[in-house]
Amino acid sequence: MESYNKVMQFFWLAMGVVLTVVITFLGFKEGFAKWVGYYLMAGLCFLMYFVKRWMMKRMEKHNAWIQEQKEKQQ
Repeated sequence: MESYNKVMQFFWLAMGVVLTVVITFLGFKEGFAKWVGYYLMAGLCFLMYFVKRWMMKRMEKHNAWIQEQKEKQQ
């Protein structure tokens, strides 16, 4: 599960970068008035990356706490 989470974390980062580049290119080519709304999609990809990163760190701390509690009981 940890490898899946890492893959998905970098997927969201890559999608955010790709969308930002493509939207910026199309904005210069066809005008930003038409494409500026699509930056929301790139922003959501970056948001998913940071949320995924935050949740992975939180889960690591939680797993360490669970392990610590198990060691205290023994």
